[in-house]
Amino acid sequence: MFGEHFYHKKIRNTVIAFGTIFNNVNIKRLDSSGNPIQNIKVPLSYSPKEKFLARLDAQQDLTGDDSKVAITLPRMSFEVTGYSYDGGRKLNKNQKITKVTTNADTTKMNSQYTPVPYDVNFSLGVYVANSDDGLQIIEQILPYFQPDYTVTMIEDRTMDTKRDIPFVLNNVDFEDSYTGSLTTSRRIIYTLSFTAKIYLFGPISTNSIIKTVSADLYSDTGSNAPRVERVTVTPNPTSADKDDDYTYTTTLDFFTDTLDYDEATGEDK
Repeated sequence: MFGEHFYHKKIRNTVIAFGTIFNNVNIKRLDSSGNPIQNIKVPLSYSPKEKFLARLDAQQDLTGDDSKVAITLPRMSFEVTGYSYDGGRKLNKNQKITKVTTNADTTKMNSQYTPVPYDVNFSLGVYVANSDDGLQIIEQILPYFQPDYTVTMIEDRTMDTKRDIPFVLNNVDFEDSYTGSLTTSRRIIYTLSFTAKIYLFGPISTNSIIKTVSADLYSDTGSNAPRVERVTVTPNPTSADKDDDYTYTTTLDFFTDTLDYDEATGEDK
C-alpha cells in the first residue's frame, strides 16, 4: 500500500500562504505634533518563538558598539505547532475527482480520491519594545479575522483544483516583561494562535476514459435466456471533453436469430 511516491506540497504552500498574510505589516512613529518621523516595515521570519526569546535574553544588556549585533524590535515570527485530523469535515472516501489529462492524449483521465481534512496549527509571535508599536501591529491584524480569514489556494495544478482555505484566529496572549534593571530593554510579546483548515490529497492515478457503454437486454431472467437487444451509447463527437457541448448517440441492435449469439462468451458469433 505505502511506497508510491507523491508530493503535492499542500502543507508547504499553506505555510507560505500564512506567512504572506502578515508580510506587509507597517508601523508609523509620529512626533508630538502628529507628523510622521519614521515608517517601519515589521520583519517576518519562520522561526520558533523560543529562539527569539533566547536571543533577546542573551543580548538585552548589549550597549554601545555591541548593540549592533542585538536583535532590533519590532519583529514578528511564526511556526507550525501541530497537526490534527478534523473528522467534522470528512467526505466520502470512495468518491473520486477526475480530470482529463492536459497533454495531447485526451483518451486518458487523471483520478484522485477525495482529500482528508486536517487542521494545521500556527503560532505568530509579535515582539516590540514599546506599547504603541505592539498596538499598531495588533490592530492591523485582528479586524481581518472574524474569526477567520479565507485565502483561495491552488490545491493541485495537475487536477486543476482550487479551494478556499480559512485561517481561524483562536486566541491572543499578551506578555509584558517590565521587570529588571533600568538599563534593561523592555520586551512586549503578543502570541497569536491560528488554525488552517486544509485538505491532504493522495496519489493521482491515470485511467482510460470510458466513451462507449453497452447494455444487453434479455427476454427472461434465466441463465440460458437469449439476448434480444443491445443498447450502445457514445458521445457525439467522441473527442468531446466533459466541459464541451455534446450529445449522445444511441444505437439499438435487435437479435431475432439466437444462432448469432454465443451464450458462453456473451459476444456475437
